[in-house]
Amino acid sequence: MPGAASRGRARAQAMPEVGAGATARRSRAGSQAAAGDGGARPVPAPMLGDQVRDLLLGRILAGEFAPGARIVETRIARELGISQGPVREALRDLTTLGLVQLEPYRGARVRRPTTGEIQEAMGVRAELEAMAAAEACPRITAAHLTELRRIVSGMVELAAAGDLEAYVRQNTEFHRTVVQLSGNRTLERLWEMLVPFARTYMTAAASGLKAERVHRSHARVVGALASGDPQKAAAAMQEHLREAQGLLGSRDVAEAGGAADLAIKRAGASQPGRRTR
Repeated sequence: MPGAASRGRARAQAMPEVGAGATARRSRAGSQAAAGDGGARPVPAPMLGDQVRDLLLGRILAGEFAPGARIVETRIARELGISQGPVREALRDLTTLGLVQLEPYRGARVRRPTTGEIQEAMGVRAELEAMAAAEACPRITAAHLTELRRIVSGMVELAAAGDLEAYVRQNTEFHRTVVQLSGNRTLERLWEMLVPFARTYMTAAASGLKAERVHRSHARVVGALASGDPQKAAAAMQEHLREAQGLLGSRDVAEAGGAADLAIKRAGASQPGRRTR
């Protein structure tokens, strides 16, 4: 009968690796194991919390956990065949990211970031991606440019078809590719922390996207990268993300105006002798 350590290793190996950094973590785990026990590959216990966090993050971004939905610690632990400790650690990490709210005696719920938080994240992201675009210029090849153009073509088709969720995923892939081409792993880790906010923004605002605008905006970035001029590439990326911030701001103004009109109509309807048109 296998011992507790063997069962723990089996569960850890069965845990899905989701999100950025998973490959690096697997590599580190393998190196540590090889050095310590002659070839066995146990996953260190502290790493389980990272894996659970990435798994839950993926489910939140995919919409499996909607805003306001409860994430039941015991249920997740039972599903994954692990103790509640790593799940609790993962939920604390997601709380730090602003995606989960922990309430005393009520557990964890998915939290939707405010518009202000998303705007702040977009500003930071613009600086990171401008830096990434500049650093990618001397490293980029013709094959990389072909791949970026392929992604943009797919985005244009998805925008034209109105497939919002697929468009958001493809857009994230475009920006992730540019960040990875920078070769700056510190920048990449910081950028990945902002992905949830970017996905939330895109899901909120992408319904107003036009295929023509999608192509023009992203093709400008690809063209700047192809020029090999770091300053030009950084400026193109910053302009692209400023447009994205503008879309979110326009959407909020429109929604606020619609809400105000509705409130006025309701107030008028509630007063005797007045009718709304």
